[in-house]
Amino acid sequence: MHIAYIGLGSNLGDRAAHIERAVTQLGDTDDITVTACSPLYESAAMHGKTPAPDDPPYLNAAAALETTLSPETLLERLLEIEVAMGRPAQHQKDAPRTIDLDLLFYDDLVQEAKTLTLPHPEAGKRVFVLLPLCDIAPLFVHPVTKVSVRTMCERLQAESNMTATRWNKK
Repeated sequence: MHIAYIGLGSNLGDRAAHIERAVTQLGDTDDITVTACSPLYESAAMHGKTPAPDDPPYLNAAAALETTLSPETLLERLLEIEVAMGRPAQHQKDAPRTIDLDLLFYDDLVQEAKTLTLPHPEAGKRVFVLLPLCDIAPLFVHPVTKVSVRTMCERLQAESNMTATRWNKK
C-alpha cells in the first residue's frame, strides 16, 4: 500500500461542492482509500507569483490517500476526475477552474518524467497547498528538501506575503 497526498482547488461555481465531489469520486475509485481530508482554505487566485484580482478566489484542501495504483495511474485518475467535472483536458495554465487536482507526494518517491514529476515541483512553495496539508500531515518530510510540511509552511508564511484563511461557509 502506498501513501499519496493530493491538493484540491476550485474557483468556479460551488467551490466547496466541487471539492467534496472530487473527494467522493476518489473514494469511489477501486484501489484508492481516502484516509484524511483537510478543512477548506480560501486564497486569492494567482498567476505564478502574481495575484490575479480579476479571477475569483480559490478554495483549497488536501487529502491523504492509500492506494495500490502506480503514481502514473493515480495521476491518470486525477485527470479523469477533472475532465468529468468540467475541466477541459487541454487547459490554459492559471485559468479559473471547477476543479484542480495535483499529486503532491507519493510515498517518498522522487522522479522526474515527461508526464509526472514527484514531489510536485511547487508543493513546498505555495501556502494554499501547505496549510491544508499541514492539517493532515504536518510531520511528513519532503523527500528532496528533508524539511517537514509544518516547517515548510511556517517558513513560507514568514518569508512571503502569500496567505490563505480557513474557510467557513457563510
